Amino acid sequence: MAALAVLAPAPAATSAPLEIKVLSNRADLISGGDALVEIALPPGVLSANVRVDVDGRDVTSAFAVRPNGRFMGLVEGLAVGDNVVSARAKGAAAAKITITNHPNGGPVFAGPQVQPWICNTVANGFGPPQDAQCNVPPKYEFFYRSASPLSTGFMPYNPASPPADVATTTTDQGVVAPYIVRRETGVMDRGWYTAAVLFNPSEPWAPWAPQRGWNGKIVWPFGGSSTADHYQRSPTDVLNDAHLSRGFMVATNSLNTHGQNNNDVVSHEAVMMLKERIIERYGEVRYVIGEGCSGGSLLQHMLANAYPGLIDGIQPACSYADSRTTANDVRDCVLLLRYFTDTSPALWQVEAQRSAVTGHESLSVCVAWQTLFGKNANPDNGCGGSSSEPWVYNAETNPGGERCTQADYQVAVWGRRDPEQWTPNEREIQRGFARETFGNEGIQYGLMALQSGLILSEQFVDLNEKVGGRDIDNNWIPQRSSGDLIAQPIAYRTGRVNDGRWLDRVPIIDLRGHDNEEIHTDYNSYAMRQRLVRANGHANNQVIFTANTPLVVPPSVSAEAFTLIDQWLAGIEADTSVDPLETKVVRHKPAGAVDSCYVGVEKITDQAKCRALFPYFGNVRIAAGGPLSSHYLKCPLKPLTRTDYPVTFTDEQWARLKAAFPTGVCDWNAPPVGEEPSIPWMTFKDGPGGRPLGAPPASTSASTKK
Repeated sequence: MAALAVLAPAPAATSAPLEIKVLSNRADLISGGDALVEIALPPGVLSANVRVDVDGRDVTSAFAVRPNGRFMGLVEGLAVGDNVVSARAKGAAAAKITITNHPNGGPVFAGPQVQPWICNTVANGFGPPQDAQCNVPPKYEFFYRSASPLSTGFMPYNPASPPADVATTTTDQGVVAPYIVRRETGVMDRGWYTAAVLFNPSEPWAPWAPQRGWNGKIVWPFGGSSTADHYQRSPTDVLNDAHLSRGFMVATNSLNTHGQNNNDVVSHEAVMMLKERIIERYGEVRYVIGEGCSGGSLLQHMLANAYPGLIDGIQPACSYADSRTTANDVRDCVLLLRYFTDTSPALWQVEAQRSAVTGHESLSVCVAWQTLFGKNANPDNGCGGSSSEPWVYNAETNPGGERCTQADYQVAVWGRRDPEQWTPNEREIQRGFARETFGNEGIQYGLMALQSGLILSEQFVDLNEKVGGRDIDNNWIPQRSSGDLIAQPIAYRTGRVNDGRWLDRVPIIDLRGHDNEEIHTDYNSYAMRQRLVRANGHANNQVIFTANTPLVVPPSVSAEAFTLIDQWLAGIEADTSVDPLETKVVRHKPAGAVDSCYVGVEKITDQAKCRALFPYFGNVRIAAGGPLSSHYLKCPLKPLTRTDYPVTFTDEQWARLKAAFPTGVCDWNAPPVGEEPSIPWMTFKDGPGGRPLGAPPASTSASTKK
């Protein structure tokens, strides 16, 4: 046997494999027909011997060893759908990867797009759109800052006739560059995208050799408000001196403004698509920093949790955790104000009692919610335009029209109501409206005020038996709303309710302009903190800066926060250990990144003093016994028990209270109905409810045969 072993032929040596890396995005989520690709070569394999093809079409000429020493190329002409990229070389095992390309107009993972969509390319000076997706060729414009102290702001720059007074700027990398900025504007995912960066038109720029004026970092503004808009709007201005002068790119899409698109999944998709284009046209990105107030804050929070890796650090200002749980407070407030004003005003003449029921410091918060967003849940609110448009839903004259609620705007996420839930209008058009998460079944409005003795038992009973609910058309109904049972798990699983489970991978500096008398109340920062603790056991990646200026913090505080988060991310970037990202986030937290409050120029880190100076309160559901995290859409129910209350109800009052809660009251000690841990990177391409995409595709071995 030993002799046979000696005589047996040695096994053939296995060649080291090539590796195909899609650099600009996940290979299964590419859009726009191109992708930045790198072929990693094993030792001894010559780049001259490498052949690359896409479904048999030779694209080798797109590749070369670039100035960075890597064998890279921009693969163009990808067909919509699957494209198999193969690489072969003498002395190496062949490799392949499937790139799935999507149209520039989308969708990619957000599911079917809402219709109609009204383009505004002509009004924006781009001429008629090329198609129904509003596509137009991108436009490139140059601007500069003048060295003259008499000239301020950005001025048009003509490369064919350069002005003589161009200033210079020094980036955070110490690069001295002419202060010339190129702004690219175009259409992507049906929204307007725009990106600006220091750009010398007399020098080349390639994705493997960016100009030195760009530091490789992006600031991404997100806009506020909330509208189920069907109109293509203009994006946030990206000509930001503070960021551009230091070498940052500033980029965004109009779909990243919540007041122009309150489908957060579409907003996330738009970020991904534009980030891909930036990598393909400008180069690989070191990290992305988000900023934005109100609706722009919740888009940051939700993006970082639902699609981790698209954004690396966030600066939510006047913040909220997500849109769904925030909407609960709006609709609860509208119900309470109707009750206080129209139903039982004689019982509620003391404003302090009304405020206590809302959970807010002042009743003005609920008044502001109703004034600003009370009509958002109306399906005929105009979808960003006029309710008289012939395509807009009208319960009487156009039941098949487009509904303008956020749920209907996100029907690709929620799906449609089942036939047994249908109203006469739904039966008439033979399809359900979008599933709605809102419900107030079991909520004991004013419970904390009752327990603390601020309101009387009769007020509590009267309120809860008469406050009512809302039907699918947002009409008041005498009974409570229950919330769609299928929508509840979708909300949690897909991250529409932000559980914070994946947020420990990003530094968060929350910028809170102290104000408890309008909608951007301080407790929201701490609600997000409680969700982080609940999900991850800590909130060490979140810092809260509070200032005594309403809504937004002073520019000096914003600048301090930006410097800190940039320093924080640079430390994480430089950490080459194998430790998990969430460990690195905590490890590299700067010393100055601690909870602080600001009075004038004074920075205070004594939290007891800060809480005394800047107290925070709650919301309607916290005042009904719910937790500070405020992460419940639908609460589990328990039977009413007289001994649960510190007051005595008469038998008549108790009978009325039982009638008000025929199915029971909220059990806040049990988890929310339908709660599931959020799963990152969900796609709605296959239908409502979503499907996890799983790990990004990687290259595999391929046959060497042609």
